Amino acid sequence: MATGFFWDEKCFWHSGGNYAFTLPVGGLVQPLAAGGLPESPETKRRLRTLMEVTGLTRDLDMRSADMATREDLLRVHPETYLDEFKRLSDTGGGELGRRTPFGAGGYEIAALSAGLAKEAVRAVHAGELENAYALSRPPGHHCLPDFPNGFCLLANIAIAIEAAKTDQGLGRVAVLDWDVHHGNGTEAIYYGRDDVLSISIHQEGNYPLDSGFIEDRGRGAGLGYNMNIPLPAGAGHTAYLAVLDEIVLPALERYQPDMIIVACGFDASAIDPLARMLATAQTFRDMTLRIKDAASRLCDGKLVLVHEGGYSEVYVPFCGHATLEALSGSTITAPDPMAEPLKIRQPGPRFDAFLREVIADQADIFDALPEG
Repeated sequence: MATGFFWDEKCFWHSGGNYAFTLPVGGLVQPLAAGGLPESPETKRRLRTLMEVTGLTRDLDMRSADMATREDLLRVHPETYLDEFKRLSDTGGGELGRRTPFGAGGYEIAALSAGLAKEAVRAVHAGELENAYALSRPPGHHCLPDFPNGFCLLANIAIAIEAAKTDQGLGRVAVLDWDVHHGNGTEAIYYGRDDVLSISIHQEGNYPLDSGFIEDRGRGAGLGYNMNIPLPAGAGHTAYLAVLDEIVLPALERYQPDMIIVACGFDASAIDPLARMLATAQTFRDMTLRIKDAASRLCDGKLVLVHEGGYSEVYVPFCGHATLEALSGSTITAPDPMAEPLKIRQPGPRFDAFLREVIADQADIFDALPEG
């Protein structure tokens, strides 16, 4: 079976306002020459283009999908929210939450983005594909049921999970979020449930400012099934792999999921404008290989990656290509042009020792995760 790659040109047409960092430009700040969002289409388009140029697309099952239906969306989002989103979308666009501008037709584009994730999960769960990648845009992991934020308008992964649970009987799901920002939307949706294990690795105190704390472990039936792993800025390649080896993989072993879904942001990369971490293309390749191996052992290889953040038009394509090389097992590569300078800039021994202590302390906290 092949690795599926789900994408649609219309997702690149999502538009928004004039932003700098995560703040709207206004007042005495001169508008940017290009305008638009930091979450631009070019990072995704350039990833797909790089795959085409190297020939990687020939090793993938390239597909699109239908929009998620209103019934799909209603399993996660209330009717009042969807109605207002649709109304604004039909009348030229607007903003419903915090840092979530959209233009005319934004509702349909967001539903298509969710549809790509939904179809990727469906196809993998049905055994049509070995694993899959959904190039969803706009992203989804910050979107709460009734309040979008952080460029996220619909909760793509949650919509895909709930559709598969309803239509296919999907059981326990582990969602690993390695986007550099806290996956607060996924956390909020599953905070009281034990059928979805939510794990977020993120830069501490980046975005949102009021979430992502290690003490937030879930409530009620979900107590112990929410894991936040905040890392200090500059943590780098070794820290990400140590987090997977010492915290994430043991948690997956205990949980025994029926499918693993990765909220795959590339904004932990070393030159991302919205973060201060030092991950490289090799970091994402190695993390993907580890999670792919875990999926093979735990859930018959059922693994889906859904695109989230990543704002460097220069570097996202190489991080994404490395990820898809690992996911598909393809021998086609796109050599990282920044590998050597980024290797030199990784944390030194003293910071590395500090990070090891942080990770060891967190591992002790999460040892109490209930058995699957």
